[in-house]
Amino acid sequence: MAMTEEHKTALAQGRREAKAIKGYLEAIVVPKRRGRPVTPETLESKIVALDEKVRSEHDPLSRLDLYQARIDARAALVAMTATIDLDALEAEFVAYAASYSNRKGISWTAWREAGVPASVLATAGVKRTRRG
Repeated sequence: MAMTEEHKTALAQGRREAKAIKGYLEAIVVPKRRGRPVTPETLESKIVALDEKVRSEHDPLSRLDLYQARIDARAALVAMTATIDLDALEAEFVAYAASYSNRKGISWTAWREAGVPASVLATAGVKRTRRG
């Protein structure tokens, strides 16, 4: 049985909404790290130190571990220095949050617990209900 155009449109809309919601939630929820803060400078220093260790390490398994540590440090540096357009992500969230909430049964309280500010929910038209 073939899908109707209406069904295809609804699926595409659901994918757009989910992508916008997920992108915004990932941007606003930054896990708290323990210990000393990691900065781009500390990562750059770590990469330089790892480069030196790789050149002087004779054990192939230890060198392999150093390669991976260097790859991880480079990836962390790229992620840290990447810019996120939070305003654009928030605008997309606002455009879809109310319909996503209605379709998926997501309450105001669930959004708040996920870290979404009340002002963003109000702008998006997500209403408080008895349920949450």
